[in-house]
Amino acid sequence: MIFFWILIALILLITALDQFIERMYRYEIKKHSITPETHGIAFDEIHIPGVKDSRLYGWWIPASPDAPTLILVHGWGRNLSRMMPYIRALHPLGYNLLTFDARNHGNSSSEKHPTVGTFSEDVLAVVDFIAQSDLASSPSIGVVGLSIGGGAALNAAGWDTRIQSVITVGALSHPKEVMKLEFQKRNTPSFIPQLLFGYMRLRFGMNFDKIAPINNIPNANAQILLIHGDKDETIPLAQGQALAKAGNPARTRLWVVPGKGHSNCNTHPQFWDEVSRFLEETLPIS
Repeated sequence: MIFFWILIALILLITALDQFIERMYRYEIKKHSITPETHGIAFDEIHIPGVKDSRLYGWWIPASPDAPTLILVHGWGRNLSRMMPYIRALHPLGYNLLTFDARNHGNSSSEKHPTVGTFSEDVLAVVDFIAQSDLASSPSIGVVGLSIGGGAALNAAGWDTRIQSVITVGALSHPKEVMKLEFQKRNTPSFIPQLLFGYMRLRFGMNFDKIAPINNIPNANAQILLIHGDKDETIPLAQGQALAKAGNPARTRLWVVPGKGHSNCNTHPQFWDEVSRFLEETLPIS
């Protein structure tokens, strides 16, 4: 009889965890609200082969075939339209730009459980696409990523030496830290996230430590600029500081943006000067 009630409790727990995970990954897939053409910038729609037979929708914004290419990566629940301020600021600098919808975002293929790991795989698929296409003759590649897209940029740089320069804005250090913070905001008992992490690893094979940017940034050969607002409440500054500490000090720098939060660092008056100086130094246009 005791075994029966234990079994019932286990079934109820698994059902509750599955439903919670389902809600956690449920968000509106936003349609594109704007294109570069709106701002008089020429672009081509592209479709990039991804992992597991997926397809990534993207925009190719050319400058010159022999110029370096910057990959622009949006954050969670967004799409490539979020990168429009970056397109408008970076296009005049003379870089080829490629921005794309991560899986389960915008017009790209669906993905049941998107994570910073799936975002990272998508970045690597884009790097392969650039290397194998005739869009650009220069092998020089940089990545600019926001939030989870910034974490993905760091992971990709730690896994692929073809990435020479990385700029992140509000990047996460570890997916567990982000989720723990969300649980804390809801006054959830501390054992709940630990239970959830263990279950997700057993049920879906998710190894959060393997896809944690803080564990991959030490392996990056790229030059890295971490940008983080000191008022960021979504991914607190402590995570940016942890990334800076974990990175190679000769290749990693942190700029703390005063008075800015998670999504508005680019409105600081020094932002684009800092970005352009870093790119001139680490990804020069010959």
